[in-house]
Amino acid sequence: MKPSVVLVGRPNVGKSTLFNRLTRTRDALVADLPGLTRDRHYGHGRLGNKPYLVIDTGGFEPLAKDGILYQMARQTEQAIDEADVVVFVVDGRSGVTALDKEIANRLRRSGRPVLVAVNKAEGMSHGVVVADFHELGLGEPWAISAAHGEGVRALIDEALEAYSEAAEGYTDSDVVKVAIVGRPNVGKSTMINALLGEERVIAFDQPGTTRDAIEVDFERGGRQYTLIDTAGLRRRGKVFETLEKFSVIKTLQAIEDAQVVILVLDARQDIADQDAHIGGFIRESGRALVIAVNKWDGLDAYVRDQIKGALESQMSFIDFARFHYVSALKGQGLEALFRSVDAAYQAAVVDLPTPKLTRALIDAVARQAPPRSGLFRPKLRYAHQGGRNPPLIVIHGNALDKIPESYRRYLEHTFREVFKLQGTPLQIQFNVSTNPFADKPAPEQNRRKPKPVEKQAPARGAPRPAAIARGRAKAPARPK
Repeated sequence: MKPSVVLVGRPNVGKSTLFNRLTRTRDALVADLPGLTRDRHYGHGRLGNKPYLVIDTGGFEPLAKDGILYQMARQTEQAIDEADVVVFVVDGRSGVTALDKEIANRLRRSGRPVLVAVNKAEGMSHGVVVADFHELGLGEPWAISAAHGEGVRALIDEALEAYSEAAEGYTDSDVVKVAIVGRPNVGKSTMINALLGEERVIAFDQPGTTRDAIEVDFERGGRQYTLIDTAGLRRRGKVFETLEKFSVIKTLQAIEDAQVVILVLDARQDIADQDAHIGGFIRESGRALVIAVNKWDGLDAYVRDQIKGALESQMSFIDFARFHYVSALKGQGLEALFRSVDAAYQAAVVDLPTPKLTRALIDAVARQAPPRSGLFRPKLRYAHQGGRNPPLIVIHGNALDKIPESYRRYLEHTFREVFKLQGTPLQIQFNVSTNPFADKPAPEQNRRKPKPVEKQAPARGAPRPAAIARGRAKAPARPK
């Protein structure tokens, strides 16, 4: 098992900056704004041959009793309970605060090894900057600069000194990434907690609770998954704050990085244009898709029929996706939902043999030939697979640039039906065969030219042909 290093501290001391430094990524949102991080954020770090887990937490306020601050404190408490080493990050430019002392008391009771990291120490005397923090009673403080990397390696070296090299259990290529996206407050975080069976991310009855893209690793049926909880996507005209703009960017990046996307809709709200826009972006990204209509419990039959009719008309362009009607709060329908996630992933990465693709193409053309274009009819010769996730089918032939979009959709439907590609978009590419001699001049003829016929002068006294033509002279009689 990898040792886990948990970053704890009050708001805006640089925990997320240190997280990005240790993981060598930009996974955690960083801004000069207190309370930006709210959920536990996991990442992978490595020091030499020692891999380890890094856990970023929200600003810790142990005395919070309710509201979002209480939920953030609970997340931090859970992270401390599962930590092997706690790095207590404090602000060297602000000195010791009353909240720092409260956090130190909580960490002292936890029984976990604790290292005090005095951040923002660049350009300052290390002896001076750490002097005030000895009163926390947690050992020798370490002066670091998360933004510039000063002292970070020595800090982590000390944190991992008691741990030997850990074996890797699996690689990133073995993990299926599943992004859960949708509008704000549709139940994305509640769904992740229901799938995990614990309150892993904050689920709060307030739009915009999730700000960052939170990755959660878990195992199901012997397969490793990474669930990605994302911020709610609103219409562009309603996004004003810079922080929310960054959250939207992180969500769109999560969609592109995932293998499968679960689009969560709220059955108790009208299906909005924004839902269709999100579905369109997922299709354009080529991601496998499963649609979860949440909050389905408690609706009568008439309302359910109305919702299904609205989905059929507004989401027809992503008809390759399976629809599931679930209740994340009660855990209803989630097993079938995840079976569809597995099926969509398998369809996205399937291998399509060239002989079977070509046979399916020939059968499709035999049933319905492409329409003529002028005097010619496009001729489809053979097909092969050009890529995966999403599957790409390349078709070769003549005059394929004349094939209409309707026939392309017919071929897509045929391939999807033959190979059971449910849950993933399918791309078809036409490669037109060209005549290699079309631009070359015709070869010269080597045949012998006929000799010109020599004209003989008429005999003396014989009428000339021109005079005969005018009728002024009679042609000489032929000898008998």
